[in-house]
Amino acid sequence: MRKFLVVLDDSRECLNAMRFAAMRASHTGGGVAILSVIPPDEFNHWIGVGNVMREEARERIHAHFEVFAKWMRDKQGIDPELVIREGQPVDEIMAQVLEDAEIGVLVLGAGTDKKGPGPLVTQLSRNAGALPIPITIVPGDLSKEKLEAIT
Repeated sequence: MRKFLVVLDDSRECLNAMRFAAMRASHTGGGVAILSVIPPDEFNHWIGVGNVMREEARERIHAHFEVFAKWMRDKQGIDPELVIREGQPVDEIMAQVLEDAEIGVLVLGAGTDKKGPGPLVTQLSRNAGALPIPITIVPGDLSKEKLEAIT
C-alpha cells in the first residue's frame, strides 16, 4: 500500500497538509503516516529533566495526533500511523522516507506569510533531488472545498 507521509508540527499549514494527505489516501486506497520530530535541542538539560521533557513532548504529540487521527477515521475512513523521531527535522524526514518503502509521497504544508513557505518546505525542496519520492506542497490557505475538489 502506498502511504502519504505528512509532518505533524505546530504550524497552521499543517492542517491543510493533513487534510490533503487523508483525502488523497482515501480516494486512492492508500494510507497515511504522520511523522512528528522532536528536535534534540529541547533536551539540553540534566538527564532527569531532559527525560521528563522528552516524555512531555511525546504526550503532546500523541494528543495532537489523536485529533487528526479521529477526523481521518471518522471522515475519510483512514487509520493513520504515528511515527515519532528525535533529531533534526529535515534529517529525520529524509531518514523516514528512505526507511519506509511504502511511503510514496511526502506532503508538506506551505506557510502563507511574507517570510516564505516555511523552513521544512524551503529545506526539503532544496533536497528534492535526493528523495526517491515526489513532494506535494499544499498551500496553507486553501479552503476545505478547494482541497476536496483537487483531491
